Amino acid sequence: MSLAVANGARALVLLLIEDEFLVRCNAADCLRDAGYVVVETPSGEEAIALCKSGMSIDIVFTDINLIGPATGWDVAECFRIERPDVPVLYTSGKSLDAQRCVPGSEFVAKPYKSADILKTLERLHTNDRFRSFLPRPQ
Repeated sequence: MSLAVANGARALVLLLIEDEFLVRCNAADCLRDAGYVVVETPSGEEAIALCKSGMSIDIVFTDINLIGPATGWDVAECFRIERPDVPVLYTSGKSLDAQRCVPGSEFVAKPYKSADILKTLERLHTNDRFRSFLPRPQ
């Protein structure tokens, strides 16, 4: 059975990339409560491997500044090449280089409120570009 199938309905699978453990745990809990299936990783390298693995991922939520050599920018660029229809939500406590954002992405500054993340994710996956293939969270 797919990660994304629960009670006969398909939920969105969200890849969460955040190197700060408590921030990642809080975000993951909020997203699961909202009906997302959350796959967590602390590093860009692991996220890139998941992208290339063929695992079902409907949306990416990544911190920009991560541990290790791969950044959130690298993760988003990999998804844009490998899976061009997957929307990306960036976050960071530092300033944003808007020119690095991939098409079909949004940014929410840290510290963020759960409601801001959920609202932005809703906007991303109801965007006309993605609406035709993304199921709605429950």
